[in-house]
Amino acid sequence: MAISKDQKTATAVFGGGCFWCTEAQFQELDGVLKVESGFAGGTVANPTYEQVCTGTTGHAEVIKVTYDPAKVSYEELLQAFWLSHDPTQLNRQGNDVGTQYRSVIFYNSEDQKEKATLYKKKLQESGAYDKPIVTEIAPLTTFYEAEDYHQNYYNQNGSQPYCTFVIKPKLEKFRKAFAGHLKKGL
Repeated sequence: MAISKDQKTATAVFGGGCFWCTEAQFQELDGVLKVESGFAGGTVANPTYEQVCTGTTGHAEVIKVTYDPAKVSYEELLQAFWLSHDPTQLNRQGNDVGTQYRSVIFYNSEDQKEKATLYKKKLQESGAYDKPIVTEIAPLTTFYEAEDYHQNYYNQNGSQPYCTFVIKPKLEKFRKAFAGHLKKGL
């Protein structure tokens, strides 16, 4: 399950469209210690944001979540992931279009792979979505951290139009759904 040697932290990597949106949501979950925006799943080493935006590197915008498994489980993170975006949109989220915005779970252990695959199957069978779930489940090879100005983006740029009109409504929906699982003071 990608738990560190001291067994106090674990990591998970998710791509749900724009990493600014998913970063803001996961930062609020109790048990999440750190969220880093970055790129995974491509063929270019150390890609820049500008390179990834071209859609030619094969990378997806992702977040790397470091969490305390004693406070939040991988299954709960999967639940948050599925709610954080529309997993039925192929290579896009809203107005963000391209393979870099694909829905993807990058697993770093067989346990994560099994849990993600099972959750996806149960979610599809539940009829929760009118269209098929297109989320890719793939092994994590390398995570590349995005440039500094992408980190903690919503908290530092909340008054920007994209934050106000795109991220804020998603964050409000997320807060309602996970009201009992948010960090204190939120």
